[in-house]
Amino acid sequence: MTNKRYFLMAIFFTLFSTALAGGAGTSPRLGAWITVFTPENVFYSRENADKLVRTCKEAGIDHIYLQLYRAGEAFYDSAITVASPFEKIKKSFGGDPVKYIIDAAKKNGIEVHAWLNLLSVAQNDKADVLLKIGPAALTLDQNEKKSWSKEKEAVDKRFVREDQLFLEPGNPQVRTYLTSIVGEILDKYPSIAGVHLDYIRYPKAVPFSPGSRFDAYSLSYGYTFQNMLNFKKDNGATPKEMEKTRDNFQKWDDWRRRQVTELARMISGNVRAREGKYRISAAVMPSAELAYSVNFQDWPDWLRKGYIDHVVTMNYTENPELAGINARSSLSQSSREKVYIGLGAYLLKSLPGVLKEEIETVKKASPGGIVIFSYDEVAKDAELRQTLRALSNGPKMENRNDHSRGT
Repeated sequence: MTNKRYFLMAIFFTLFSTALAGGAGTSPRLGAWITVFTPENVFYSRENADKLVRTCKEAGIDHIYLQLYRAGEAFYDSAITVASPFEKIKKSFGGDPVKYIIDAAKKNGIEVHAWLNLLSVAQNDKADVLLKIGPAALTLDQNEKKSWSKEKEAVDKRFVREDQLFLEPGNPQVRTYLTSIVGEILDKYPSIAGVHLDYIRYPKAVPFSPGSRFDAYSLSYGYTFQNMLNFKKDNGATPKEMEKTRDNFQKWDDWRRRQVTELARMISGNVRAREGKYRISAAVMPSAELAYSVNFQDWPDWLRKGYIDHVVTMNYTENPELAGINARSSLSQSSREKVYIGLGAYLLKSLPGVLKEEIETVKKASPGGIVIFSYDEVAKDAELRQTLRALSNGPKMENRNDHSRGT
């Protein structure tokens, strides 16, 4: 009888431990993205900054991604790149709004993560990074065209491009420049919780190409002169010169993936070398398969290697069923506490019932966190704040190998 009792206790303990590991009985962490162009104008007055902190606390949001680098310009006190946007908000705020928000949020148990748009410079063809490095800083498609142009081109009749200029991750100067931007933010704001890497990928066009085997039918990027030379050094021919075999296509695709991963590795090395235990996260495509083959963004590998601590998938859809499918697929790529699911509330302004259904659907998948894009919808929608608040009750999923600064 005693042996049977011990046997049953062992089974119970195993099942209980498995449930905890999978996130059963825990609530996801809650977050929100705050854009530099937010109508809530959080950067422009103490009143709006205080409202941000108050609203997040009311909704149970425990971490925010505050956009500090966009279109190649700084919305923080930068000596590296153009900081005119920061000077504008500093004048309106009567001081440094970034430091104020970090300090105010911290006092209320809310982490602030610096959100950076890395490889996108939007439509800023005069961005500081372009002036310093030159045209070689930009990625090109297989026809040697940039990812965006002011005037419509023949290619735009066949494909839908992303309408923004992308930098080339294969350019070592680009990687060094962006890594220095991340480092500067941590130097300026050492009490920040972490950095959030966005646009750390190659651009895509619609219809998209799942690998270079299909480049004849879509647009694919990375075909710069410098990349061609570097690839040829390792492989004896450029992607355009080599024989069209599956093995060669794979070599070229893998090479481009390594360039994006190298940027993640360099930034990670810079951050990890610091005394503060800063958390590194990335906003990523929700389908790991498409991220891998179309954008050359191997985010599951970054998690495995510890380059980043968690991802936030941009699971933006008006279809709750698809939101659930994407969430479950993303969560299969890593331990659940390392995968947060981002929901596009901005798409669902007139469909509050759909947003609530998506939140409930994603919650059942037990992610490490749920992040709302964006704070503006949280600030406007009292019902959304109540839904999030109810969701935030209960113990949070543990962050293993946590590199975040304590609040």
